[in-house]
Amino acid sequence: MKNPVLEAVSLVLEKLLFISNFKFFSSGAPGEDKAGNTLYEINSFLRGDVLEVPRTHLTHYGIYLGDNRVAHMMPDILLALTDDKGLTQKVVSNKRLILGVIGRVASIRVDTVEDFAYGAEILVNHLDRSLKKKALLNEEVAQRAEKLLGTTPYSLLWNNCEHFVTYCRFGTAISPQADKFCEKVKIIIRDQRSVLASAVLGLASIVCLGLASYTTLPAIFIPFCLWMAG
Repeated sequence: MKNPVLEAVSLVLEKLLFISNFKFFSSGAPGEDKAGNTLYEINSFLRGDVLEVPRTHLTHYGIYLGDNRVAHMMPDILLALTDDKGLTQKVVSNKRLILGVIGRVASIRVDTVEDFAYGAEILVNHLDRSLKKKALLNEEVAQRAEKLLGTTPYSLLWNNCEHFVTYCRFGTAISPQADKFCEKVKIIIRDQRSVLASAVLGLASIVCLGLASYTTLPAIFIPFCLWMAG
């Protein structure tokens, strides 16, 4: 049985991660002019390689399948609205991506290298060195990615593009990016100044909005929960 409190905390953390990395989604969109102006050394990529595209705060990941095809997980709200593959297979725009993150719907899809990277630098198999894990054989990596193609639930913390790639590459789904964010949240929670700040904000909301349940309860419970967690 799922714990509603844990689910609520998880949801809050996901939204915080989404907001804190909003620049990732606005740093460029697939299909913009710069995507067409960048040439990639596709012949240097091997089937099963992990392709990484660094962004402002996050890195996007995909598995190279060969023949200028990359399998990667992309949030896309359109998947929840239509079954028309002619529409959903078009390059995902920023609006579709952001709403897909909020709606927690995504697909593991295949795009060209250009549409996957849209003008950004591509790193190859950098995860092998950063995680210090032994990778599976490239062909097995590619086959794992191909088996997972299709729609999938999306979660910034528990099921993102990095989870997909690390499962395919190493056999275990992990996301160091999400782990780092959770560690930062823990540091903030453990800092007793967070309790004081939340209490001050709670009192300010009561003063500005009046004494009501929607102001009083958060003003009491948020500082209390932070204090207990710290």
